Amino acid sequence: MFTGLITDIGEVLKVERPHDLRARIATSYDIATVPLGASIACDGVCLTVTDTGTDPRGWFEVEISAETVSKTNIGDTGWAPGTRLNLERSLRVGDELGGHIVSGHVDGVATITGMEEIDGSTRFTIEAPEALARYIAPKGSIALDGTSLTVNAVDGESFDVNLIPHSKQVTTWGARKVGDRLNLEIDTLARYVARLSQMS
Repeated sequence: MFTGLITDIGEVLKVERPHDLRARIATSYDIATVPLGASIACDGVCLTVTDTGTDPRGWFEVEISAETVSKTNIGDTGWAPGTRLNLERSLRVGDELGGHIVSGHVDGVATITGMEEIDGSTRFTIEAPEALARYIAPKGSIALDGTSLTVNAVDGESFDVNLIPHSKQVTTWGARKVGDRLNLEIDTLARYVARLSQMS
């Protein structure tokens, strides 16, 4: 389980495809504290650490199934070397829940359709997959590339989120542009409320 508060920006060092996709990701995390089997959200995708090392800098490896690749934006680029990723380690008992509860199970891929600078912040207009749009509500929470964000406005399948300069600096959002595709995870509470509404 995660909070959607990004704690590092990783960089893909190399990828291999023996069967599933295997990626080596550089990180500033203290590798001595990252055990094999640990869960790390990489651009919002919960992945299991299968190997670690420190040469030439700290890194961890993950294996990604073909199913996960096809359901996320990993399928767009295959995470080419040099790709920068939002990273978050899994919650531990006693950690502050500063964002919202994020599972790391991506629901679909959204697309940036517009950007507007407003008083130093950037308003992003995002188009969600049609099947997921009904779960997105104004002032609700959403995770995009692993980042916990508040929905400002909704118009059909499109919605807006704002990012302040600090958030763009400590995540990969500072390099985002129109046309980029983002891993989207809807709020767990919204999912259950919609399900209860269907059953009533």
